Amino acid sequence: MNATSPEGAPTPGRVVLLTTSHRVAPGLLSWPAWQALREADQVMCADGTHPQLPYLREAGIAVAETAPTAEDLLAACAGGRTVVVVATGEGEPALTDGLARLAGSGRVTMPDLELLPASYDLPGARLLDLVQVMDRIRAECPWSSRQTHRGLAKYGIEEAYELVEAIEDGDRDELREELGDVLLQVVFHARIAEEDEEAPFSVDDVAGTIVTKLVHRHPHVFGDATATTPEEVKEHWLRTKAVEKRRESVTDGIPLHQPGLALAAKLASRVRSAHLEVPLPAAEGIGYELLALAARAEAEGVDPEAALRAAARTYRDAIRAAEGVGE
Repeated sequence: MNATSPEGAPTPGRVVLLTTSHRVAPGLLSWPAWQALREADQVMCADGTHPQLPYLREAGIAVAETAPTAEDLLAACAGGRTVVVVATGEGEPALTDGLARLAGSGRVTMPDLELLPASYDLPGARLLDLVQVMDRIRAECPWSSRQTHRGLAKYGIEEAYELVEAIEDGDRDELREELGDVLLQVVFHARIAEEDEEAPFSVDDVAGTIVTKLVHRHPHVFGDATATTPEEVKEHWLRTKAVEKRRESVTDGIPLHQPGLALAAKLASRVRSAHLEVPLPAAEGIGYELLALAARAEAEGVDPEAALRAAARTYRDAIRAAEGVGE
Protein backbone atom coordinates (compact mmCIF):
# COMPACT_ATOMS: atom_id res chain seq x y z
CA MET A 1 0.00 0.00 0.00
CA ASN A 2 3.01 2.28 -0.38
CA ALA A 3 2.22 5.48 -2.24
CA THR A 4 4.09 8.37 -3.82
CA SER A 5 3.26 12.00 -4.41
CA PRO A 6 2.82 13.43 -7.93
CA GLU A 7 6.49 14.50 -7.83
CA GLY A 8 7.58 10.93 -7.11
CA ALA A 9 8.48 11.44 -3.43
CA PRO A 10 6.99 9.00 -0.91
CA THR A 11 3.89 10.34 0.83
CA PRO A 12 4.16 10.74 4.61
CA GLY A 13 1.29 8.41 5.43
CA ARG A 14 -1.43 8.73 8.05
CA VAL A 15 -1.75 8.28 11.80
CA VAL A 16 -5.17 7.63 13.31
CA LEU A 17 -5.49 7.97 17.08
CA LEU A 18 -8.50 5.86 18.02
CA THR A 19 -10.14 6.87 21.30
CA THR A 20 -12.75 4.82 23.13
CA SER A 21 -14.93 5.34 26.18
CA HIS A 22 -14.62 2.91 29.05
CA ARG A 23 -18.26 3.63 29.83
CA VAL A 24 -19.41 1.91 26.65
CA ALA A 25 -19.42 -1.88 26.39
CA PRO A 26 -16.21 -3.13 24.66
CA GLY A 27 -16.69 -3.99 21.02
CA LEU A 28 -19.36 -1.37 20.42
CA LEU A 29 -17.35 0.82 18.09
CA SER A 30 -18.53 3.25 15.44
CA TRP A 31 -18.59 2.22 11.80
CA PRO A 32 -15.82 4.73 10.83
CA ALA A 33 -13.66 3.18 13.56
CA TRP A 34 -14.14 -0.35 12.22
CA GLN A 35 -13.37 0.92 8.71
CA ALA A 36 -10.15 2.56 9.88
CA LEU A 37 -9.10 -0.58 11.75
CA ARG A 38 -9.73 -2.88 8.78
CA GLU A 39 -8.03 -0.61 6.25
CA ALA A 40 -4.95 0.12 8.41
CA ASP A 41 -1.55 -1.23 7.49
CA GLN A 42 -0.75 -1.61 11.18
CA VAL A 43 -2.68 -1.35 14.45
CA MET A 44 -0.86 -0.61 17.71
CA CYS A 45 -1.87 -0.46 21.36
CA ALA A 46 0.39 0.23 24.32
CA ASP A 47 -1.95 -1.39 26.85
CA GLY A 48 -2.07 -5.16 26.63
CA THR A 49 -5.09 -5.19 28.95
CA HIS A 50 -7.12 -2.71 26.91
CA PRO A 51 -10.75 -3.95 26.99
CA GLN A 52 -11.12 -3.57 23.22
CA LEU A 53 -8.25 -5.89 22.27
CA PRO A 54 -10.09 -9.24 22.60
CA TYR A 55 -12.90 -7.93 20.39
CA LEU A 56 -10.54 -6.55 17.78
CA ARG A 57 -8.67 -9.84 17.55
CA GLU A 58 -11.91 -11.78 17.40
CA ALA A 59 -12.79 -9.61 14.39
CA GLY A 60 -9.52 -10.68 12.73
CA ILE A 61 -7.57 -7.48 13.34
CA ALA A 62 -3.93 -7.97 14.31
CA VAL A 63 -2.88 -5.62 17.10
CA ALA A 64 0.74 -5.06 18.04
CA GLU A 65 1.13 -4.52 21.79
CA THR A 66 3.70 -1.77 21.67
CA ALA A 67 4.13 1.79 22.90
CA PRO A 68 5.46 3.67 19.86
CA THR A 69 7.34 6.93 20.10
CA ALA A 70 6.61 9.75 17.71
CA GLU A 71 9.68 8.77 15.69
CA ASP A 72 8.46 5.14 15.56
CA LEU A 73 5.15 6.31 14.08
CA LEU A 74 6.85 8.38 11.40
CA ALA A 75 8.87 5.35 10.37
CA ALA A 76 5.80 3.10 10.41
CA CYS A 77 3.91 5.54 8.17
CA ALA A 78 6.69 5.87 5.63
CA GLY A 79 5.61 5.21 2.08
CA GLY A 80 2.03 6.28 2.61
CA ARG A 81 1.13 3.63 5.13
CA THR A 82 -1.73 4.08 7.63
CA VAL A 83 -1.15 3.30 11.29
CA VAL A 84 -3.99 3.16 13.83
CA VAL A 85 -3.09 3.66 17.48
CA VAL A 86 -5.73 2.40 19.92
CA ALA A 87 -5.48 4.96 22.70
CA THR A 88 -5.36 4.08 26.35
CA GLY A 89 -7.50 5.78 28.98
CA GLU A 90 -5.25 8.86 29.09
CA GLY A 91 -5.44 9.43 25.33
CA GLU A 92 -1.67 8.98 24.71
CA PRO A 93 -0.53 12.49 25.77
CA ALA A 94 3.17 11.60 25.55
CA LEU A 95 2.74 10.42 21.98
CA THR A 96 0.75 13.44 20.85
CA ASP A 97 3.23 15.78 22.55
CA GLY A 98 6.07 14.06 20.71
CA LEU A 99 4.28 14.42 17.38
CA ALA A 100 3.68 18.10 18.12
CA ARG A 101 7.39 18.64 18.82
CA LEU A 102 8.36 16.96 15.54
CA ALA A 103 5.84 19.03 13.63
CA GLY A 104 7.14 22.20 15.24
CA SER A 105 10.75 21.43 14.37
CA GLY A 106 10.10 21.83 10.65
CA ARG A 107 12.73 19.16 9.90
CA VAL A 108 10.40 16.33 8.93
CA THR A 109 7.39 15.84 6.75
CA MET A 110 4.56 14.91 9.07
CA PRO A 111 1.94 12.29 8.27
CA ASP A 112 -1.71 13.21 8.27
CA LEU A 113 -2.98 13.09 11.84
CA GLU A 114 -6.55 12.17 12.69
CA LEU A 115 -8.33 11.86 16.02
CA LEU A 116 -11.14 9.36 15.59
CA PRO A 117 -13.57 8.79 18.49
CA ALA A 118 -14.55 5.12 18.24
CA SER A 119 -17.20 5.27 20.95
CA TYR A 120 -18.98 8.12 22.65
CA ASP A 121 -20.30 8.82 26.11
CA LEU A 122 -24.07 9.10 26.17
CA PRO A 123 -25.71 11.73 28.42
CA GLY A 124 -25.49 10.49 31.99
CA ALA A 125 -22.44 8.33 31.30
CA ARG A 126 -20.50 9.83 34.21
CA LEU A 127 -23.12 8.34 36.52
CA LEU A 128 -21.48 5.00 35.76
CA ASP A 129 -18.25 6.41 37.18
CA LEU A 130 -20.06 7.43 40.34
CA VAL A 131 -21.49 3.94 40.76
CA GLN A 132 -18.04 2.38 40.33
CA VAL A 133 -16.43 4.82 42.77
CA MET A 134 -19.19 4.13 45.30
CA ASP A 135 -18.66 0.38 44.95
CA ARG A 136 -14.98 0.76 45.76
CA ILE A 137 -15.55 3.15 48.65
CA ARG A 138 -18.15 0.83 50.17
CA ALA A 139 -15.71 -2.07 49.93
CA GLU A 140 -12.50 -0.35 51.05
CA CYS A 141 -13.32 2.68 53.22
CA PRO A 142 -13.51 1.84 56.98
CA TRP A 143 -16.18 4.50 57.56
CA SER A 144 -18.32 4.01 54.47
CA SER A 145 -18.32 0.24 54.76
CA ARG A 146 -20.07 0.46 58.14
CA GLN A 147 -22.83 2.90 57.22
CA THR A 148 -26.53 2.01 57.27
CA HIS A 149 -29.67 3.63 55.87
CA ARG A 150 -30.60 4.87 59.34
CA GLY A 151 -27.14 6.22 60.03
CA LEU A 152 -27.06 8.15 56.75
CA ALA A 153 -30.56 9.60 57.08
CA LYS A 154 -29.43 12.82 58.75
CA TYR A 155 -26.95 13.52 55.95
CA GLY A 156 -29.71 13.29 53.37
CA ILE A 157 -31.64 15.98 55.22
CA GLU A 158 -28.55 18.18 55.60
CA GLU A 159 -27.62 17.88 51.94
CA ALA A 160 -31.18 18.71 50.85
CA TYR A 161 -31.13 21.90 52.94
CA GLU A 162 -27.72 22.87 51.55
CA LEU A 163 -29.11 22.37 48.04
CA VAL A 164 -32.05 24.66 48.82
CA GLU A 165 -29.65 27.27 50.18
CA ALA A 166 -27.56 27.15 46.99
CA ILE A 167 -30.72 27.60 44.91
CA GLU A 168 -31.94 30.55 46.97
CA ASP A 169 -28.49 32.16 46.94
CA GLY A 170 -28.30 31.83 43.14
CA ASP A 171 -24.77 30.40 43.36
CA ARG A 172 -24.30 28.23 40.25
CA ASP A 173 -21.01 26.64 41.35
CA GLU A 174 -22.47 25.81 44.75
CA LEU A 175 -25.62 24.47 43.10
CA ARG A 176 -23.61 22.05 40.97
CA GLU A 177 -21.69 20.83 44.00
CA GLU A 178 -24.76 20.42 46.20
CA LEU A 179 -26.61 18.51 43.48
CA GLY A 180 -23.66 16.13 43.47
CA ASP A 181 -23.88 15.72 47.23
CA VAL A 182 -27.59 14.89 47.00
CA LEU A 183 -26.89 12.44 44.17
CA LEU A 184 -24.23 10.78 46.32
CA GLN A 185 -26.84 10.10 49.00
CA VAL A 186 -29.03 8.33 46.45
CA VAL A 187 -26.19 6.19 45.13
CA PHE A 188 -24.90 5.47 48.66
CA HIS A 189 -28.28 4.23 49.88
CA ALA A 190 -28.75 2.15 46.73
CA ARG A 191 -25.35 0.57 47.26
CA ILE A 192 -26.21 -0.33 50.85
CA ALA A 193 -29.54 -1.76 49.67
CA GLU A 194 -27.71 -4.26 47.45
CA GLU A 195 -26.41 -6.01 50.56
CA ASP A 196 -29.81 -6.63 52.13
CA GLU A 197 -30.29 -10.38 52.51
CA GLU A 198 -34.08 -10.38 52.30
CA ALA A 199 -34.98 -7.67 49.76
CA PRO A 200 -31.89 -6.38 47.92
CA PHE A 201 -32.12 -3.81 45.14
CA SER A 202 -29.58 -1.83 43.15
CA VAL A 203 -29.22 1.67 41.76
CA ASP A 204 -30.53 0.28 38.45
CA ASP A 205 -33.69 -0.85 40.24
CA VAL A 206 -34.03 2.63 41.72
CA ALA A 207 -33.62 4.24 38.30
CA GLY A 208 -35.98 1.74 36.70
CA THR A 209 -38.66 2.45 39.28
CA ILE A 210 -38.59 6.20 38.80
CA VAL A 211 -38.51 5.85 34.99
CA THR A 212 -41.63 3.66 35.08
CA LYS A 213 -43.33 6.12 37.42
CA LEU A 214 -42.49 9.15 35.30
CA VAL A 215 -43.69 7.53 32.09
CA HIS A 216 -46.93 6.39 33.73
CA ARG A 217 -47.63 9.80 35.25
CA HIS A 218 -46.95 11.71 32.02
CA PRO A 219 -49.41 10.25 29.52
CA HIS A 220 -49.52 13.67 27.85
CA VAL A 221 -45.85 13.11 26.97
CA PHE A 222 -45.59 9.35 26.48
CA GLY A 223 -49.22 8.50 25.71
CA ASP A 224 -52.36 9.78 24.04
CA ALA A 225 -53.59 12.09 26.82
CA THR A 226 -53.47 15.85 26.48
CA ALA A 227 -52.57 18.55 28.98
CA THR A 228 -52.25 22.19 28.02
CA THR A 229 -51.65 23.80 31.41
CA PRO A 230 -49.50 23.03 34.44
CA GLU A 231 -52.67 22.75 36.51
CA GLU A 232 -54.00 19.95 34.28
CA VAL A 233 -50.69 18.13 34.59
CA LYS A 234 -50.78 18.42 38.39
CA GLU A 235 -54.37 17.19 38.62
CA HIS A 236 -53.61 14.12 36.52
CA TRP A 237 -50.45 13.46 38.54
CA LEU A 238 -52.40 13.50 41.79
CA ARG A 239 -55.16 11.27 40.43
CA THR A 240 -52.68 8.75 39.08
CA LYS A 241 -50.69 8.81 42.29
CA ALA A 242 -53.82 8.18 44.38
CA VAL A 243 -54.70 5.13 42.27
CA GLU A 244 -51.13 3.80 42.43
CA LYS A 245 -50.88 4.20 46.19
CA ARG A 246 -54.49 3.10 46.83
CA ARG A 247 -54.89 5.96 49.25
CA GLU A 248 -58.03 6.37 51.27
CA SER A 249 -57.39 9.96 52.31
CA VAL A 250 -55.80 12.98 50.68
CA THR A 251 -53.52 13.12 53.71
CA ASP A 252 -52.04 9.67 53.06
CA GLY A 253 -48.40 9.79 52.09
CA ILE A 254 -47.65 13.18 53.62
CA PRO A 255 -44.48 12.81 55.74
CA LEU A 256 -45.29 14.09 59.22
CA HIS A 257 -41.62 14.57 60.13
CA GLN A 258 -41.01 17.39 57.66
CA PRO A 259 -40.68 20.97 58.94
CA GLY A 260 -43.90 22.27 60.49
CA LEU A 261 -44.62 25.09 58.05
CA ALA A 262 -44.01 22.77 55.08
CA LEU A 263 -46.28 20.15 56.63
CA ALA A 264 -49.07 22.69 57.18
CA ALA A 265 -48.76 24.01 53.62
CA LYS A 266 -48.80 20.47 52.20
CA LEU A 267 -52.01 19.64 54.06
CA ALA A 268 -53.60 22.85 52.84
CA SER A 269 -52.49 22.07 49.28
CA ARG A 270 -54.01 18.58 49.38
CA VAL A 271 -57.31 19.98 50.69
CA ARG A 272 -57.44 22.66 47.99
CA SER A 273 -56.49 20.23 45.18
CA ALA A 274 -59.21 17.81 46.31
CA HIS A 275 -61.77 20.67 46.40
CA LEU A 276 -62.64 19.87 49.99
CA GLU A 277 -64.13 22.38 52.42
CA VAL A 278 -62.26 21.77 55.66
CA PRO A 279 -62.15 24.80 58.00
CA LEU A 280 -59.02 25.44 59.98
CA PRO A 281 -59.19 24.56 63.71
CA ALA A 282 -60.70 27.37 65.75
CA ALA A 283 -58.43 26.70 68.72
CA GLU A 284 -56.11 29.45 69.87
CA GLY A 285 -52.36 29.32 70.27
CA ILE A 286 -49.18 30.01 68.31
CA GLY A 287 -49.31 26.65 66.55
CA TYR A 288 -52.78 27.30 65.17
CA GLU A 289 -51.80 30.83 64.15
CA LEU A 290 -48.83 29.42 62.25
CA LEU A 291 -51.09 26.82 60.66
CA ALA A 292 -53.39 29.59 59.44
CA LEU A 293 -50.43 31.58 58.06
CA ALA A 294 -49.08 28.50 56.26
CA ALA A 295 -52.50 27.80 54.73
CA ARG A 296 -52.78 31.43 53.63
CA ALA A 297 -49.31 31.33 52.08
CA GLU A 298 -50.12 28.14 50.17
CA ALA A 299 -53.35 29.64 48.85
CA GLU A 300 -51.40 32.67 47.62
CA GLY A 301 -48.77 30.51 45.94
CA VAL A 302 -46.06 31.31 48.48
CA ASP A 303 -43.76 28.71 50.00
CA PRO A 304 -43.99 29.52 53.74
CA GLU A 305 -40.64 27.86 54.49
CA ALA A 306 -38.88 29.92 51.81
CA ALA A 307 -40.63 33.09 52.94
CA LEU A 308 -39.62 32.52 56.55
CA ARG A 309 -36.03 31.75 55.55
CA ALA A 310 -35.86 34.99 53.56
CA ALA A 311 -37.20 36.94 56.53
CA ALA A 312 -34.75 35.19 58.84
CA ARG A 313 -31.83 36.12 56.57
CA THR A 314 -32.92 39.76 56.70
CA TYR A 315 -33.10 39.53 60.47
CA ARG A 316 -29.65 37.90 60.59
CA ASP A 317 -28.20 40.73 58.52
CA ALA A 318 -29.74 43.26 60.91
CA ILE A 319 -28.19 41.45 63.86
CA ARG A 320 -24.75 41.44 62.23
CA ALA A 321 -25.10 45.14 61.46
CA ALA A 322 -25.99 45.88 65.07
CA GLU A 323 -22.89 43.95 66.15
CA GLY A 324 -20.72 45.82 63.68
CA VAL A 325 -19.78 42.57 61.91
CA GLY A 326 -18.41 43.05 58.40
CA GLU A 327 -17.80 46.78 58.74
